[in-house]
Amino acid sequence: MSTVALIVAAGAGVRMGAAVPKALMPLAGRPMLAWSLDALRASPRISLIVVVAPPGLEREVEEVAGAGAVVVPGGASRSASVREGLRAAPGDAEVVLVHDAARPLVSTALVDAVLDAIRGVDGAIAASPAADTLKWAGEGLVIGGTVAREGLWAAQTPQAFQAAALRAAVAAAEEAGTLDAATDCSSMVEAWGGRVRLVASGAPNLKVTTPADAALAEALLRAG
Repeated sequence: MSTVALIVAAGAGVRMGAAVPKALMPLAGRPMLAWSLDALRASPRISLIVVVAPPGLEREVEEVAGAGAVVVPGGASRSASVREGLRAAPGDAEVVLVHDAARPLVSTALVDAVLDAIRGVDGAIAASPAADTLKWAGEGLVIGGTVAREGLWAAQTPQAFQAAALRAAVAAAEEAGTLDAATDCSSMVEAWGGRVRLVASGAPNLKVTTPADAALAEALLRAG
């Protein structure tokens, strides 16, 4: 089964306050993007890696990605960047796996577990069950209610999809004018009518959004 991996690395990382986009920011001695590339390249099931870069920084990303990876400029939003990555994927690809460069702790085992889980459904995503008590925030941040956490999961990446389903879902979102509002690929496939399975991520798979996240990720990478 031909599987293409898209690494979304086009974010500016404004909250990080770094001098370079987040994917190129040093983390445990290497650009953050390099950690995700290692995990994907270690899976024999990935036939091609497409990296979606910050527009104008394709050459810098190519230097990190190395030979064999395709680098394309991203779009105005995360989902638009996924669309650009899909356009660079071969038309005969059967499966597309999407991963955020901002999750550098991803393991090859998790990549393979997500790919295993798409059998019989349109997609599968890494996720973790909600552990905290969830609250609705009302006006002035006064609590408006408590949400039962039973059955709630926090979506992560990697997310794998039957290629035809993801292409159709992206096209449908673009036609409906909702593409830029989608925060992950699964939500677009769900809106399209697809069935997506959850895969427990197990080990830490945090998203680096703030300097504190980066410090924690760096400590975990150095310890691992």
